[in-house]
Formats: sequence, structure tokens, C-alpha cells
Amino acid sequence: MDDLYDVIVVGGSAAGLTAAMYSARQGLRTLVVTKDIGGQMLLTNDIQNYPGYQSISGFELSTKLKEQAELYGAQFAYEEVTGVEENKECPGLCFTVRADGGGYSGTTVILAFGKTPRNLGVPGEKELGGKGVSYCAVCDGPLFRGKTVTVVGTGDQALDAVNYLAGVVKSVYLVHQYDKPIGSEEYISQVLALPNVKTMPNSRVVELRGDSRLESIVLEDTVSKQRMDLTSDGIFVEIGYVARTGLVERLVRLNGKEITVDRDGATSTPGVFAAGDVTDSSFKQAVISAAQGASAALSAYNYVQRMRGKTAARADWRSVKPVIKTGGRP
Repeated sequence: MDDLYDVIVVGGSAAGLTAAMYSARQGLRTLVVTKDIGGQMLLTNDIQNYPGYQSISGFELSTKLKEQAELYGAQFAYEEVTGVEENKECPGLCFTVRADGGGYSGTTVILAFGKTPRNLGVPGEKELGGKGVSYCAVCDGPLFRGKTVTVVGTGDQALDAVNYLAGVVKSVYLVHQYDKPIGSEEYISQVLALPNVKTMPNSRVVELRGDSRLESIVLEDTVSKQRMDLTSDGIFVEIGYVARTGLVERLVRLNGKEITVDRDGATSTPGVFAAGDVTDSSFKQAVISAAQGASAALSAYNYVQRMRGKTAARADWRSVKPVIKTGGRP
């Protein structure tokens, strides 16, 4: 089969990024399909219980995990997953992950999507997805270098996106529905002091406009109800997350809205593994999600090895040289 990945990881937070790093280190062709990088970690600006760091922002930790996965050759596709199913060309032996940009085939799948970034739900959003509409500042920010972008959202999650983008793009608008931004007062002051940041208070997005790419954002004043067109090359949506385990309910066994796994991350379907907050594990912590991601990846590796008639692994202590990048996104 053409373009068959060994492992497809669905999700780009602690569990998914760690799984990608571990599977890539084992020499497996690994693809991460995710709408954003960081997931719910982006909701906090001060993580104090991740080993190795007295304090680190969710944004910074996410970026470091992504970079480490890329060092070992993991590839990324920044798309929203719409379904996961057995591949009809090799039933029971490989799977198809369907996303906005098409489908990807893999021998194994690791479900680590936790919660997915929430959509705005306004006209033009779906049509302009990937054409100026993004849900991940660290993923797509560099594509807008020297341009004007907009961040819509509240809390430290949105402030993190603004802070990062301000160092990359020409100017950033922060759109929010209140008199002033919501978040830690010190962080708000720091972000608003940036010379290329402007806030759009008491505003909500009602429409996105553009032909082949985003050209403008229609804002409505939450008080006066008056509308205006805001010219912008891109918009970054930072309005929270929603659980979407329904997209795999026909593939794996669920415990309510969580995926049932064994201690090694295996689901009810051979070849499909899961890790992190999307599983029925008792505790929801970044470090636990990362550990589960590593376990699921090694389980996926052993599954692939057995399918190939080779020896399975029990540990991953060896030194592996980083992969030299030769191309862009898959």
C-alpha cells in the first residue's frame, strides 16, 4: 500500500507528542495528526508539577515536546480528525485516519487527542480552515511572518498565543467579549504592553470572509450590536476544548465518554492504542499522560514487530541520533 505509516498519532498534547517521540525513536514512520499543539496544557501559564521544571508554561512545554518528537523524525499534519476506521484495503491489518485534508493510512493508531479545540461556529470558518483560520499559534504562526493576525479568546490560553505571535508577525489583534482581557493581571499587563498588540474589547466574531484565503473578520459589538470589518491575514481561535470520543465509538470500547485501555495502552481493537485524558485512567495530569503516551508507543512498536515476525522490545534505553530534516509537512 502506498504511503503507509507505521504509527499514526491522533492528538498533539503531552500524550500524543510523547508517543510520537517514542515511536519515531524506535525507527517507526510516525505521523501526528492534530488540530493544535498543546491541547489543554495551553490553558495554564504556570505548570509546577512536571518533572524537570520548577515552573514552565503549558505553551513552552508543548513546544519543547513537539521539537523533541521532530528531532527523531516524527511528521505533523495540522488538521482536524473526522474519523478513524479499519482500512478496507487491509481489514484488521491497518487503519485510516480521516481528516479535513484527506485520509492517512497506518499499521497502528494511537488515540491521544484528549479534548479538541472548539470551533467558532460562524459562517466561513469551515471553508477557510487552513486558509487563514488556525487553532494553533505555535503550529502556524511562522506562516504569517510580517503579516497582521487576530486571536479570539480569553484567559492565559489566548494570552499565550498573542505573546508568541507578537514576536513573529507584524501586528496582533486580541478579540474578546469583555471590557478587558481575562487572565492573570501580571500577564495581561505584560502582553498588552507589547507595541504591536491591540485589543478589541466587547467584541465577538460573527463571520469570516475571503475567497481563497481569509481577508477580513466581521465583529459585532456585544453592547451596541454594531458590526465592523476587521482586515486580517489570519485568525487564531483560542476558545477552549471539547471531548470528541464519539468519532471512535464504533472502533473501540468506551467507558462512557472515555476509551477503555489496559495497562499498556491497548484498546479493544488490536492495533489501536490510546493514551492520556481520552482514556479511562484515574488521574488526569500532564506527566501521567506523557507516561501513557510512551507506553502506548512502545506497545505499538511491539505490535508492528510481531506483525513483521521480529523481536519485541521491553525497554528504550539506547542512544538514537536525531533525524536531519529534509522536507516540510507531509
